[in-house]
Amino acid sequence: MKPTKAAATGLLALIAALAAGHLVAAFVDPAASPYLAVGNAAIDLTPSWLKDFAVTTFGTADKLVLLTGMAIVLAGIGIAAGLASRNTPTPGTVVAIVLGGIGLGAVLSRSDVGQLAVLAPIASAAVGVYVFRYLHREAEESESRRSFLITAGLAVAAGTAGQLFGNRTDVEGSRQAIGDITAKTKAPAIPPNADFARDGTPTFITSADDFYRIDTALSVPRIRAEDWTLRVHGMVDRPVVLTFDDIRKRDLVEETVTLTCVSNEIGGPYISTANFTGIKIGDVLREAGVQAGADQLFSTSDDGFTAGSPLDYVLEKGLIAIGMNGQPLPAEHGFPARLVVPGLYGYVSATKWVTDLNVTTFEKEQGYWIPRGWATKAPIKTSSRIDRPKRMGKVSGKTVIAGTAWAQPKGVAKVEVRIDGGPWQETELGADVSDSTWRMWKVELDLRQGSHTVECRATDKSGFTQDQARLDPVPDGATGWHSVTFTVE
Repeated sequence: MKPTKAAATGLLALIAALAAGHLVAAFVDPAASPYLAVGNAAIDLTPSWLKDFAVTTFGTADKLVLLTGMAIVLAGIGIAAGLASRNTPTPGTVVAIVLGGIGLGAVLSRSDVGQLAVLAPIASAAVGVYVFRYLHREAEESESRRSFLITAGLAVAAGTAGQLFGNRTDVEGSRQAIGDITAKTKAPAIPPNADFARDGTPTFITSADDFYRIDTALSVPRIRAEDWTLRVHGMVDRPVVLTFDDIRKRDLVEETVTLTCVSNEIGGPYISTANFTGIKIGDVLREAGVQAGADQLFSTSDDGFTAGSPLDYVLEKGLIAIGMNGQPLPAEHGFPARLVVPGLYGYVSATKWVTDLNVTTFEKEQGYWIPRGWATKAPIKTSSRIDRPKRMGKVSGKTVIAGTAWAQPKGVAKVEVRIDGGPWQETELGADVSDSTWRMWKVELDLRQGSHTVECRATDKSGFTQDQARLDPVPDGATGWHSVTFTVE
């Protein structure tokens, strides 16, 4: 067999196998797609340092980079299998079986799929073997490209159908049917001087489209509000199961909360603020009757992610949120419901697509990231960043330096800056909206022409000033003064 035919045989068989698995998964469980299951397994097995590198380097595109990298590697394997099978189909057959076994293992490792999920990787392996051997035989018997073109067309059609059927759950229709989310107790109005957006800070309230997203979900869980339930159990006297309507019928409260990701580097972008609407976790847990000795609320997402939060803290401050900025939560941010806990990094508190709350102890259960080297308890650290000027930017005239500070739930008392290592100067602060939100700041300075470096530091309302020592996010959040070098023209 010619090398080009051999390579095409391996590649098309691989594509057909993945397409078949994706199509079957659309009917049994979209998360059972071998391609996505292997990707999710890769995320689960990723060491902390590599995950941190991916987030830092690629930001919210880290999952796209993973899927693209997987596609390139798999394409290489398919081509190599085809080239190794120029004289006999055995090598390619073995590779198809091995890849099918990897897909099966990845699906079986998922706790968020049902028993029928194994049909997807089995179908993938069977189609891969059949197509490879069929194309190998056709290539030996004829130089016609017809078989290759037909196979390619069927594979593309199967993959497309799988994507369409996999998205058949009408999540957006469910969201739209809910309408606006109105709270009985509204958050205080945001004062007009809460941000300095004209001077370079973010707007105080972050739109849903701009709100940062860092999670382990390779594909966004698709759950209709009418199908969703939340189980509350464990060390309680009266286990509870709540539906979306149960929550909607309660007296909803709206809170303005700033959420922060522990992966945020010094001066990083993974912090946003929104008006979240829902019910107090404490009210639900007190109704269930928390038993003595419990110290952890262990939350589980629909996709299997878990997080452990200090029970006494979430009893006081936690929210089961169903709304964001007056609308139902977007699917990417946890629809139908998520947890919101001001003052704790998201990996121990902000479970999206939440379906289970287990009242337990830290000794009995560990959240997803804890065995991977992250701290068990993760209070947000007092921090600040410079939003203007940008790194290596150029300014003219009077220099406006502006930025953002946060210290949930203590609140920000002051922010200072210094130029070129000189004395610290206090900045003007935006309105103090809440101790659970960020605070904007700015200062206007007369600086000589040339290069300058500005540093910032925040002090919270307890009197603590953020650490100067620069530490990486692992294991419990980055520290250090943010600095920016710029040029005055």
